[in-house]
Amino acid sequence: MRRLRRTIILLLALALVAGAIYAVVTVLQRSETLVTERCVAVVGSDSYELATDQAANAALITAIAVQRGLPPRAATIAVATAMQESKLRNIGHGDEVGPDSRGLFQQRPSQGWGTEAEVMDPVYATNAFYDHLVKIPGYETMAITDAAQAVQHSAYPQAYAQQEPMGRAYASALTGHSERALDCTLRAADTAGDPNAVVAAMTTEFGALPAVAQGRTVQLNISGAQAWAVAQWAVANAKDLSVTQVDVAGATWNRQDHKGWQDSAAASGSVTITVSAPKT
Repeated sequence: MRRLRRTIILLLALALVAGAIYAVVTVLQRSETLVTERCVAVVGSDSYELATDQAANAALITAIAVQRGLPPRAATIAVATAMQESKLRNIGHGDEVGPDSRGLFQQRPSQGWGTEAEVMDPVYATNAFYDHLVKIPGYETMAITDAAQAVQHSAYPQAYAQQEPMGRAYASALTGHSERALDCTLRAADTAGDPNAVVAAMTTEFGALPAVAQGRTVQLNISGAQAWAVAQWAVANAKDLSVTQVDVAGATWNRQDHKGWQDSAAASGSVTITVSAPKT
């Protein structure tokens, strides 16, 4: 009898422990504490991970190339350069070689790149980079590290080569030439989204687009590579702009399911960007 009683007590204790473990795991999953926020570009068999702020800056650099009508290779060169110079972050300091270097591309006011405030503006800095790049004869066919060096005049001219594969993957996704190539894993949005803020950011980076903000969505009647460029730009900026879903060309990216791009009934001739609702 004592043995049976001990067995029952042991089983009850194990059940209580199992129940507690299940409850803790459920709470963690619902609170998304275990979610590591990141963005990944996959082209072919290669994948490249960036933090969400780095991916947003790569999206800005690429969108400006699209706005200017530059080839994807220009975006590859620029993204690779910014990764090497600043890790794709808008930093406000230089180094021993260039103590006054600033911004995404570590441009130096003392070398004629603009004022400190200008080179710290990512849009200005990116346009300044492209202004120099397009003046280089044959940059479209040059080795990427050579084209970057022709613009930057770095003390380490071959360093850009190590960033070329990553730059190519993000440029291909963010120019829309590689569909379903960019995915960001994010926690739930903690603030309500503003579709007008999405349109404003999009216009700053891409230029004027046929974007209509209505309710919690932004809709664009565009297709092809342009549609995928905008759609994947929205994914790259989903954290800051509180984007929860993007629909384009028969595919949907949903922030909550963490499954990347999935087949859907999305219209082929439009892009719909949905932002989070106000908290109740």
